[in-house]
Amino acid sequence: MLWQFSESCAIKCGVSTNSSSRDRPDLLLTPDDISKLLARVALHDRAAFDLVYEHTSAKLFGVALRLLRDRAEAEDALQEIYLKVWQRADHYAVSRASAISWLVAIARNHAIDRLRARNETEEIDDDVLSVPEQGPTPEANAIAGSERARVEDCLGQLENDRADAIRGAYLDGYSYQELADRFSIPLNTMRTWLRRSLTKLRECLEG
Repeated sequence: MLWQFSESCAIKCGVSTNSSSRDRPDLLLTPDDISKLLARVALHDRAAFDLVYEHTSAKLFGVALRLLRDRAEAEDALQEIYLKVWQRADHYAVSRASAISWLVAIARNHAIDRLRARNETEEIDDDVLSVPEQGPTPEANAIAGSERARVEDCLGQLENDRADAIRGAYLDGYSYQELADRFSIPLNTMRTWLRRSLTKLRECLEG
């Protein structure tokens, strides 16, 4: 049922399905593996997206089901969650979260948005809203810490104003226009800064 996503989302996000991958034995991916795949998804790598879906959809479906308490709705929500993953993967490249935590946050927030849309958040226990996943293992924390250090190292290789713009856009939540005003440059120039800086950042993270 979860693989219905690939069929229904293919048109919306241009992701090609690979039916043969559904029959492969599940291969264990480390958080570092998933982080690298997300960096490729940010560049609209469809094969990387398929792998992210294959190895994380069961967990994200569980998050959605726990909150929504309806299997059919959770399946619908999962499709929308991975559309957001496809569209927002570039945000992960400069985030300080582990890959799984970032994905779970998207799933959790989307499910809560669905509950709010039908005015049912008051019926959900606080512990369900606040504890969407099990805590990471010490090994996962070590890997996540290593990834954060790599991101900071790669940001340090950018020009100072470019690195500050990246942090402002993707860590502090400033709009492109606000950043353009802050750096006293045209809006289109700021967009170019961010696009080129993200490309360099991804190349550094994948190197």
